[in-house]
Amino acid sequence: MNGKKPTIDDVARLSGVARVTVSRVLNGGPNVRPAVRAKVMEAVKALDYKVNPQARSLAGGASRTLGFVFNSDPESEPNSYYEAALELGALRACVTLGYQLLIHQIPLDAPDQQRRILELIDDQRCEGLILCPPFSDDLALVETALARGCKVVAVSPGPSARTLIDGVGVDDEAAGYDLTCALIRLGHRRFGFMAGLEAHLSAERRLEGFRRALADHGLGDDACLIRRGDFTFRSGTRLTPEMLDVPNPPSVLVCANDDMAAGALAAAHARGLDIPGDIAITGFDDAPVASIVWPPLTTVHQPVKLLGQRAVELLVGRLTGAVIDGPLFQQLDHALVCRQTTKAF
Repeated sequence: MNGKKPTIDDVARLSGVARVTVSRVLNGGPNVRPAVRAKVMEAVKALDYKVNPQARSLAGGASRTLGFVFNSDPESEPNSYYEAALELGALRACVTLGYQLLIHQIPLDAPDQQRRILELIDDQRCEGLILCPPFSDDLALVETALARGCKVVAVSPGPSARTLIDGVGVDDEAAGYDLTCALIRLGHRRFGFMAGLEAHLSAERRLEGFRRALADHGLGDDACLIRRGDFTFRSGTRLTPEMLDVPNPPSVLVCANDDMAAGALAAAHARGLDIPGDIAITGFDDAPVASIVWPPLTTVHQPVKLLGQRAVELLVGRLTGAVIDGPLFQQLDHALVCRQTTKAF
């Protein structure tokens, strides 16, 4: 390419189709066979071809804008890694596919949350929405958006939402099960589980997997102490003393995300506890904080940036007609990451 930016003609030449066909694919036009559409998108990626979304919008009348909806609590610190990683993956996909991304953060307790989300369709002209938990499981919201002709994809939706819309996520229940089984193999028999917000069904599935693992190993409810936080570092520091100041305290704290686990780790350090000798701690997500705290945190890795990317790709596929079957759920792999807050698996 001699340092020059690739053009639509370069895409046409590489994909072996006419320029008008490339234009039709990039504009989401009809009457393009899926195989041809896929060949054009492969050429776009290979050439790193960038579409000018503003020019596209003026020319075609479509907004080429997607809305990404997060829950936010103005009274507490954000779960910065999870949101930032999803955004980054989504933004990269939007650049490649020629879309703009509008981030919308709405407090969970906002009385007009549905109206504010639907404004993305009515006022901001978003052609599609990506909903994060807990909005991904708000069936009334989903049905209203669909009735407006808006395409919707969910990040980590629960079973009911998957019957209505496309989604991406990991198997949270299996991840909770796998982690708990590994801890049982290490000899743990008394557990504390630090859950997140109850409305986050994906995180609740981690708790279900935890309970299933206990049951499969003959451990009942008396083997676990469950407390609920809000996914923040602060809630981890607050809940840890409460969970340890009981008769027969847990030997391990299983936390529904890494931020709470980091808070639990800080609270354990403040008590002078040896980790993992006096108390083991695990998280979920494999956020950057998990590898920089001391000791580094045992956790479950989920590919958050890839979730954001796949959500955009799936949504654009719906908008362009490249994806017609469904609803579809793309399940990505999770992995246990053993570090020093537990003994080696």
